[in-house]
Amino acid sequence: MAPRLNVTLAVKRLVRDVAARLPELAHVRASRILVVAGEARRASRATIRPFGASAAGRGPRIELRGRAVRYVITLRPLWFLDSTPEERIDTILHELYHASLRFDGTLHGGRRHARLPAASYQRRILSLRTRYLALAPAELLAPFAHQGLARARMWLERPASPRGGAGPGRLLYTERQLYQGLVRMRTLKRRSPRPSSDD
Repeated sequence: MAPRLNVTLAVKRLVRDVAARLPELAHVRASRILVVAGEARRASRATIRPFGASAAGRGPRIELRGRAVRYVITLRPLWFLDSTPEERIDTILHELYHASLRFDGTLHGGRRHARLPAASYQRRILSLRTRYLALAPAELLAPFAHQGLARARMWLERPASPRGGAGPGRLLYTERQLYQGLVRMRTLKRRSPRPSSDD
């Protein structure tokens, strides 16, 4: 029996390849990103949360294998249950595009929705996706068309939000606060693109 797809690992591999092929995302470091599956948040398919070095002492930190995580990308239920393969890739590109060019755990000031209209932002993402799909290896794209159960990293204990979200106030989060859970993926046929996520 073939091992079950690890979808969060598939996203990390995609991120690494995207950074190697698209100059606009060459600053992205997959090793500094944690990808998890999480609960619903409005109508978003994913969110990105920065964990900047400048926040040390003022908020929680995440380290995996001793390396500081600068961004957490959380895949929301709509990403798994109500997306085409292309929309899933759009969503990942969308979230990566928010990250600072310094990739220091901050968001890019000019690439936030408050500064860039949604239609303009989405046009940029669709342009990136079109160029990337023309170059991407088929084996890296295949997981995004998966149907059925897959494995995904999830929080056993989620870092507290600087604005007072969930969590008991732990200062350091590591592999010990994560586990592998099961998620169901339902892949839709191609349809017209639409905005895929929010900040």
